[in-house]
Amino acid sequence: MNHVIKVQIADKTGHTQELDMSPAEAVEAIQENSSSWIYVDNNLVQANQIDEANLSTASTLRVLPGLIGGC
Repeated sequence: MNHVIKVQIADKTGHTQELDMSPAEAVEAIQENSSSWIYVDNNLVQANQIDEANLSTASTLRVLPGLIGGC
């Protein structure tokens, strides 16, 4: 059986999609949302540092819009 990752993709309006993806599909989703914050198994990682090999053992992936703090 192929490895499947639970992927959650959120946009700036709060809409969230939850999908099951292969590592290759997950890398493609990350590339499409390269300005987002990427969490692999609850660890923040840089989008340009992720490839299929990095995701081969991951169980969850969250693609979230970047947060900007301020008053």
